[in-house]
Amino acid sequence: MNTVGEPRRLGVPGPEARLRFETEPRKRGAGPGRRLLVLDGEPAFELSSWCGTCQFLFRRLEGANQTLSLEATQERLAGRLSDLDDDILDAFGSLLPEGDYLPSLLRVEPRLVTPGQEGDYFSSEQVAAWGLDAFWGLPEHPRTPYYRTFETVVDEAAHLYEFVVPMVPPSWNEPERVAEYVEQLGRGVVPTAVAVSTLDLCQPALDLHSTDYHGHWGLTHFLLDGHHKLAAAASVGAPVQLLSLLALGECLAEPADHRRLATLRSQPRLPRGTRQAG
Repeated sequence: MNTVGEPRRLGVPGPEARLRFETEPRKRGAGPGRRLLVLDGEPAFELSSWCGTCQFLFRRLEGANQTLSLEATQERLAGRLSDLDDDILDAFGSLLPEGDYLPSLLRVEPRLVTPGQEGDYFSSEQVAAWGLDAFWGLPEHPRTPYYRTFETVVDEAAHLYEFVVPMVPPSWNEPERVAEYVEQLGRGVVPTAVAVSTLDLCQPALDLHSTDYHGHWGLTHFLLDGHHKLAAAASVGAPVQLLSLLALGECLAEPADHRRLATLRSQPRLPRGTRQAG
């Protein structure tokens, strides 16, 4: 069961926020600078380009080197949240830049993916739409393992792909804590993780290099709290709950697209090429 709330104002003035969205200055004779997620003043992730026809992207950078768990919320997040808790929203909002956020409680069943291996979006679905990078002759590379959690049909011309991206690699997790969550999941406990999220709509300009030409809706959840929970769930094939704070002003999408997310996220999981019933 998913719960999507109403947009609300969260966050603190930009310079005070630990996590910020920024765009590098345009260089002379070049296009727009990189679109970035910045942690404590250091670039943590490169995001999809503003161009709209470039490939969807999240790429880990050197600044993604710590998690953002909050001690005061740990007890409440140890289990499933029944509603959009104002105290927890405000607590994690204090890490984010002031803006409008769409809060959602989502049920996710994470599957850990390693770039270049089975299930990797960047070397499969993305290559089918855009082809290989024209210069490097290789797929895009996110420079981090990540979790695939959901996908479904948007319409005949587009598909939604959902990802949960850890701020630090799963190999940095403490095995003992992962084991504790595995035990809890085995008893039916469903813990809650927290993420700041973006929705980027990307589509190749032409179908010259496509074997599967379509628009990609990339719903990306950058994990703030819950790294051990996601690792445990992925290891045993169990669900967890994800509190997502969609940064409405930082998406490559329109308000009408944001409003469609609740309906899309309530659809059955449908891999690309699967026809929706009815």
